[in-house]
Amino acid sequence: MRKPLRKAVLPVAGLGTRFLPATKQMAKEMLPVVDKPLIQYAVEEARAAGIEEFCFVTGRGKTMLVDQFDVAYELERTLTERNKAKELAMLHAQALPPGSVVSTRQQVPLGLGHAIWCARAFVADEPFAILLPDDLMLCDVSCTKQLVDAYNETGGNVVAIETVPKERVSSYGVIDPGATTGNLVEVKGLVEKPPIEKAPSNLTVIGRYILMPEVMGHLATQEKGAGNEIQLTDSMAKLIGTQPFHGVLYEGRRFDCGDKAGYLEAQVAFALARPDMESTMRAIIQKYAQ
Repeated sequence: MRKPLRKAVLPVAGLGTRFLPATKQMAKEMLPVVDKPLIQYAVEEARAAGIEEFCFVTGRGKTMLVDQFDVAYELERTLTERNKAKELAMLHAQALPPGSVVSTRQQVPLGLGHAIWCARAFVADEPFAILLPDDLMLCDVSCTKQLVDAYNETGGNVVAIETVPKERVSSYGVIDPGATTGNLVEVKGLVEKPPIEKAPSNLTVIGRYILMPEVMGHLATQEKGAGNEIQLTDSMAKLIGTQPFHGVLYEGRRFDCGDKAGYLEAQVAFALARPDMESTMRAIIQKYAQ
């Protein structure tokens, strides 16, 4: 019987050097899109998929990420005294149950695979989701929920995939696709950042995964791959053939908020998607597009 998906790992130890000086003192995952930090979007997306427990893989100076989900007693008292009922209700709606957030340290930046391996005690023997907050998703149905639905159907490992221009495949993990049914694609192979001429397809993995706990055994070897880092893709590839493995052509849009242009585009798209801001944002766009 398939185990329910209850846990998510969020690797958030990166330095955010592409956003200096903004990230000199602030974690890049706390950068806001409109009025909500990236980390909040990721957690809310996971909660919409039924996930109950979260592990943040952090680094030095990243305690604010955990603090974001703590109770801010002074703030709540001030809001109460000023009759800010709407703002107070919003904070309460975003609160997580006690004990549902833990953190662990990735002391040395050895790659995404290493960051995930640092959460091995949290994962234990359960399937788990991975969400990379830099990939901000705008979907009618939570992207993670789309993966959970596929997992409930197929079991095994499930990753979100999208089509990119052939000339960009060397920036991603790329799948070797098998049989396709609707938006579900069998994964026959995986390769991390292949040269364009050796890429098996232009279907690439984005920052949303559901993996079986057996991946931790492969990550434990600490084998280095592309970029001389411990790559998650390499360990995922070793699960193929021993467990079901599928990609989901998710419905929605992804914004690469680890990139300045992608981050700015996300601001526009998320503002336009909000009824309280759409007209204002359209006016701003018209003003500067002339």
